[in-house]
Amino acid sequence: MRVAIVINTSWNIWNFRRSLVQALQSAGHEVLAIAPPDAYSERLETELGCRFVPILMENKGTNPLKDALLTRRFYDIYKRERPDVVLQYTIKPNIYGTLAAKLAGVPSVNNVSGLGTVFIVKNLVSKVALGLYRFAFQFPRRVFFQNDDDRQLFLQHNLVKQQITDLLPGSGVDVRKFLPADTFQRNQPFTYLMIARVLYEKGVEEYFEAARLVRAAMPGTRVQLLGGIDESGGVGVKRAVFDEWLQAGHIEYLGTSDNVAAHIAEADVVVLPSYREGTPKTLLEAAAMGKPIVTTDVPGCRETVIDGYNGLLCQVRSGPDLARKMLHLQHLPEHKLAEMGRASRRLAEDKFDEQLVLDKYLRLVAEIGPRS
Repeated sequence: MRVAIVINTSWNIWNFRRSLVQALQSAGHEVLAIAPPDAYSERLETELGCRFVPILMENKGTNPLKDALLTRRFYDIYKRERPDVVLQYTIKPNIYGTLAAKLAGVPSVNNVSGLGTVFIVKNLVSKVALGLYRFAFQFPRRVFFQNDDDRQLFLQHNLVKQQITDLLPGSGVDVRKFLPADTFQRNQPFTYLMIARVLYEKGVEEYFEAARLVRAAMPGTRVQLLGGIDESGGVGVKRAVFDEWLQAGHIEYLGTSDNVAAHIAEADVVVLPSYREGTPKTLLEAAAMGKPIVTTDVPGCRETVIDGYNGLLCQVRSGPDLARKMLHLQHLPEHKLAEMGRASRRLAEDKFDEQLVLDKYLRLVAEIGPRS
């Protein structure tokens, strides 16, 4: 079969769907990667063996004319490339790609990988988005959700029929690739790591506040942030503001990296104070590598932590509570911290192994079958 993976960036396919591409190819399917071109587009072809099909797409904004044109661009690609099924991710492919797939007669499978600002911020844009979801989600063969909170929210708002919904453990994690260290060793100085784009909704402002409080209580503690700056769409922290925060000297900013595992390996605790997620890939990777986790008690994040077992849950939008939970782990004796890390690894193996995700996709693609 010809299977199209459709996402809002090539980077997203490379970082989060690479194993799915390889699993589909191993099952004998041809894979098209449909996304806006970026620095990772060529790698999808040369290193993954996809055929890359570029599409112009603005990830932010809800301009009706631009969105109508986007639907047309999806339609033209689906008619020209004739995929047997399209696997769509992120809001614009999920909505406009689904409408285009229906018009083009192509079965679609959607993945709601996080609700972002649509459910966090209540405004006219979010109301429009809900209406668009309700209309578009009449048509997919299946809609995967990454946590049951998101699925229940869609069902409560009558955005999707229950019989076409299913749950996945996020995008899963390769527990054979992301491995704990052979022996546990506590860092001197103690080191925290947050991995996320520099967006307010990821809790980055609260992380800076917590870093100040933690370092006041435990001078010399290292508090690190890994992730790109994204000023688009009004949800990212402006570079000037971010630089001002950094000048306080409490956070080590690591920029971006293609080797996230190396940074996780050097941390004692991985932190994500996000306002809402699908199921955060970085926390799954941290769990697989045997790291205790501090994250917020919100949909998506809370799935990765059993409070007191492999980490701690903190209040959302509260820098002081985040600092309290970080310091609680820092004060644990070494054997207790090591025990939490082993618990994270068990949780990753039992609940988040990416093979669970791949098997569901492979079965569904086979069930849909080739177009006649």
